[in-house]
Amino acid sequence: MNDRSVTNEFIEGKILELEKAAQKARALKGRGKKLVTINGSFEILHAGHIFILSEAKKQGDCLFVGVNSDRSIKEGKGESRPVLSEKERVALVASLVYVDYALIVDAPYNKVQDVLIETVVPDVHVNGAEYGQPQEWVEWPVMEKLGVRGCGVSRQAGHSTTDVISKILSNK
Repeated sequence: MNDRSVTNEFIEGKILELEKAAQKARALKGRGKKLVTINGSFEILHAGHIFILSEAKKQGDCLFVGVNSDRSIKEGKGESRPVLSEKERVALVASLVYVDYALIVDAPYNKVQDVLIETVVPDVHVNGAEYGQPQEWVEWPVMEKLGVRGCGVSRQAGHSTTDVISKILSNK
């Protein structure tokens, strides 16, 4: 698949490599903008993603979304995943009105959030509330070191990629 098939002029400037994301974040912070990060696999975009991304955007001026690489998802969820390629997933995420910037993060499954936070150095990092208080999150040591505040967002029941896949497989 060529890159042109999943990008267009409306999202090209929103999809950044890690170094460009770091540069953009520094420039935005220099202009007094409040930065927010969130990360995920975003395998099949669904209503639960829209909700958590809209809530994340409310936490600041500029939302950076880290999208797990294909390699990372295979490591964390098994060889049958991801459903869509990283280029397709980052393009879908970048196309959303709530998202200012999206980037593919190629890191071990349980370290994607650390790489994203270290790259952007946001004011706020958002995660699902099901992971507990920010001090309980796997990314807390990096957040604490960099002075990043955590915000937990309650996910909507029945709106997960696993739920969507189950519905498709059961033809419901």
